Amino acid sequence: MPFPKYNPPARRAYDIVIVGGAVVGSSTAYWLSRKLGENASVLVVERDSTYEFSSTALSTSAIRQQYSNPINVKISQFGIEFINGFADRMAPFYPNEPAPDLGFREHGYLYCISPQGVDAARERVDLQRSLGAHTVFLEPGPLKDRFPWLNVEDLGGGAWGAQGEGWFDSMGLLNGLRRAARASGIEYIDNAVVGMDMDGGRVTAVRLSTGEVVGCGIVVNAAGPRAQQVAAMAGLSIPVAPYKRYSFVFASETPIPGRMPNVIDLSGTFVRPEGELFLTGNTPLDNGPADYDDFSARHEEFEDRIWPALWHRIPAFDALRVRQSWTGHYEYNMLDHNGIVGFHPEVSNFMFANGFSGHGLQQSPAVGRGVAELIVDGGFQTLDLTPFRYERIPANEPFMEEAVI
Repeated sequence: MPFPKYNPPARRAYDIVIVGGAVVGSSTAYWLSRKLGENASVLVVERDSTYEFSSTALSTSAIRQQYSNPINVKISQFGIEFINGFADRMAPFYPNEPAPDLGFREHGYLYCISPQGVDAARERVDLQRSLGAHTVFLEPGPLKDRFPWLNVEDLGGGAWGAQGEGWFDSMGLLNGLRRAARASGIEYIDNAVVGMDMDGGRVTAVRLSTGEVVGCGIVVNAAGPRAQQVAAMAGLSIPVAPYKRYSFVFASETPIPGRMPNVIDLSGTFVRPEGELFLTGNTPLDNGPADYDDFSARHEEFEDRIWPALWHRIPAFDALRVRQSWTGHYEYNMLDHNGIVGFHPEVSNFMFANGFSGHGLQQSPAVGRGVAELIVDGGFQTLDLTPFRYERIPANEPFMEEAVI
């Protein structure tokens, strides 16, 4: 495959090789640089240095605290802290220009709840609030009072996150992390890992598509939707595959008054404001995994599934015009919708940072920090991400996350 700016690796071997330089890989590189300084050699190999097909660039760039697992709530709370303090954290790496402000739009999330799902939704809200989130459960009457444009006739209520939820600049986050990591001595190259050399239950080297063989002490799999492809190079398997996410930007003849949150319909379709326009999309799992290089659009997805769901939930959306669309990939963990973080128990220097099922962007600050802690400190020092360990995969012991969109 051609690379935009081919630059061979500067060394023949590195202490750490990170496969994948999008937001999870770059967060890992950033936190390693904070912990190690220039005391270790770290190489980040990114096959798509333009990030044209990166899940980071093609994501909907949102963050929420509405999860069913306490650890995911805590991960997002750190993510929000990281986003809000990003400009100050990055300031040393932007000496001659303003550090990036990620433009966090704290409009919240609104989950539509079916009548059958009310008890479970109330339990999730109670859990989230016990951890410091500001989620509230609104019955249909109060829900309609607060959001009069919403059709609540078939709802049992709504779970609304009034604070600490919203959307932000995904590429601003990635570019800042990359810049900070590179300024601290982390090396990035435009290339692809196509194979691994093994010896005695360890990865001894990675093979690049341009022919170089690069020795390594530790390999971090941060390959996003290609996670299984990379794991297979070390003879390993994880239940992670790319699924298409269809996104559409549209205009509506009828404006929506007030401060509109990110609305999650019962159908799984979401919609939120983008200035005077709106962003919507879905991830139809019934279509099955996509090919790694298949980013083809399905324009009829809007007409067939998304618009009917929007019109039903928000009747003011009766006259819409699509302005833009794109297709991205989710790295979907088919076992339990949660990330896989940690070393393999047998291939002892192979680290997983995979399978975040559409939440990789918002979870990247905490995950990158956790991976760096495992590598440098030998264990988690801040958030305990042990429930994400690889060992649950071969044991078929799901650590389920119910709130997946």
